Amino acid sequence: MLTPSSTAHQTNLFGTDLLQQLDPHDPLLQLAKVIPWVEFERAFAKHYTHNTGRPAKPIRLMVGLLLLKQLENHQ
Repeated sequence: MLTPSSTAHQTNLFGTDLLQQLDPHDPLLQLAKVIPWVEFERAFAKHYTHNTGRPAKPIRLMVGLLLLKQLENHQ
């Protein structure tokens, strides 16, 4: 079932906040903070179905992977 993201980051990985383990100056982390994820979810949700096939991957994951592909310039 497709559900909107409830949090912008993973809150716990082995007892500590995942964002505390990452470099706050990393360009990809800074980019993730300014991307309007909710707008992407609204725009692409109409292309997902709740009743057919296997459960969909989160829209944020799919958009994020596409952005990484474009940033790395892989065909």
